[in-house]
Amino acid sequence: MIGRLGELWQHTPLAFWLVLAACLYFAVMAVRLTIIDVRHHLLPNRIVFPSYAVAGVLLLAAAAVAWASPFSAAGDTTGILSAPALRVVAGAGILWLFYFVLRFVYPPGMGFGDVKLAGVLGMYLGYLSWGHLFAGTFLAFLLGGLWSVALLAARRGTLKSSIPFGPFMLAGAAAAMLLPA
Repeated sequence: MIGRLGELWQHTPLAFWLVLAACLYFAVMAVRLTIIDVRHHLLPNRIVFPSYAVAGVLLLAAAAVAWASPFSAAGDTTGILSAPALRVVAGAGILWLFYFVLRFVYPPGMGFGDVKLAGVLGMYLGYLSWGHLFAGTFLAFLLGGLWSVALLAARRGTLKSSIPFGPFMLAGAAAAMLLPA
């Protein structure tokens, strides 16, 4: 995201400010959801649902402004699948569906709050690239798995212990957002 911000600042300052606002919103949302999920094992709809609207409007507006910029790659031949606006929408759908399938296959393993949060994270990661979408998802499971192994090793949990997965989803997305484009 840092590289994308620098690029936007040079060519389309309005898109820069929109993406920066989206990133600031992400940071506030991530902190609030992490605290709540750690304390109560809950990702409240009153935070997650508005995040779809805020992230969607800011990221889609940034994609539209960047696309309309005279500095956009009008002759870009990489195809429609590389369009940030499409990736925002598709990223939300793909990640939501992936988590929904996981929830459907093994309901005790994942809460539906995680499924709802996945769509929001898919928008942010999709805006950056398909690689970021994959990396953020992979990092969430890697971090959650490492935490679980640490709990088992320290004898602070068992194989039946439940851990809040939202913080790991948010941390994985945040880490992926720091990766270069």
